[in-house]
Amino acid sequence: METVTPIAPLEDACTVVIVRDGKLGLETLMLERPTTSSSFGGAWVFPGGKVDPEDRIDTSGTALDDLAAARAAGLRELAEETGQQLRPEGLVWLSQWTPRQAIARRFRTWFMLAPASPEPIVLNPGEHERFTWLAPSLALELHAKGEMKLVPPTWVTLHNLDGAASVAQAITEAKARTVFAYNTHLLMPARGSQPDGVLWAGDEAYPDQAGGGTVPGARHRLTTKALPWVFERTAL
Repeated sequence: METVTPIAPLEDACTVVIVRDGKLGLETLMLERPTTSSSFGGAWVFPGGKVDPEDRIDTSGTALDDLAAARAAGLRELAEETGQQLRPEGLVWLSQWTPRQAIARRFRTWFMLAPASPEPIVLNPGEHERFTWLAPSLALELHAKGEMKLVPPTWVTLHNLDGAASVAQAITEAKARTVFAYNTHLLMPARGSQPDGVLWAGDEAYPDQAGGGTVPGARHRLTTKALPWVFERTAL
């Protein structure tokens, strides 16, 4: 009998995408995870981490809702990992990411966008190896060449920020955009056990479509079986 891996319960986390105006336009702060890390080893990521119990209660002892708790966790993790000190009102909600596949730990992760503060970047020893400021287009180019390891949520976030000429433009566009929930399913080939990539609501192959399906040929996926990765999204 085939063993079915149970889907782990969801845990909450928050990622903060810090941006600044560089000489050539918008730049994002990227942190390199240690290759020995059990979580995204060797990958370049944005600051962030899981929501702890203390993040769910404000200074008066009042319970916070999930979004406010995610903001609190994001600010705490950002300060611990980089030394950046921001306020909750400075965070703009970009997206939410939830893996739907059966894995050991699943995190429902809020992605927030914020301008960098004046403090210098100070890494938490052992948590990240290096940091750099990069234009989203350059980070994607390095990844396409195999010179920078990224994971799909980071890649898609960089892809969505590419084209913003300044922090002001990125913030304005993020505030105007409807927050999308990336409930991620694996894109499996017709034959074989290794996924070709990941897909989201609106793709013709996405399961559990509301209303019983979507337009034949519709695309909302990231193909990751070879470099460069290919993102496709038709009108949703």
